Amino acid sequence: QVQLVESGGGLVQAGGSLRLSCAASGSIFSFGYMGWYRQAPGKQRLLVATITSGGTANYADSVKGRFTISRDNAKKTVYLQMNSLKPEDTAVYYCNGWMNAMDVWGKGTLVTVSS
Repeated sequence: QVQLVESGGGLVQAGGSLRLSCAASGSIFSFGYMGWYRQAPGKQRLLVATITSGGTANYADSVKGRFTISRDNAKKTVYLQMNSLKPEDTAVYYCNGWMNAMDVWGKGTLVTVSS
C-alpha cells in the first residue's frame, strides 16, 4: 500500500519559517508529480505548489517568492520550505502525489501562524 506522510507543521510567529516534509512509503515503482495543497478552516482545499518528476515547480500566486517546493527522488520525499509566513497561511497542509498510476493524499499537517 502506497502512503504519504506529512511532517513539520506547527505554530510559528508571523515572519517565521517552517519546512514541511512528505515521505512516500510502500512499494513504489513510479514517483511522479507531487504537490502541496492547503485548507483553511471553513474554506476549500487550494493548490499551493507542484513539482514534476523532473523538478519543474509551479506556485500559487499567494506564495510565490516565499515558498519553495523541492523533491528528493531517491528518498521518495517532497519538501515545502515556507518563509515569511503570514497569518493567512494558517491551514492544514496536504501532500498529494501521482504514484504507481494512483492519486495519493496524505492526512495533512497543521500550520498555525500567529500575528
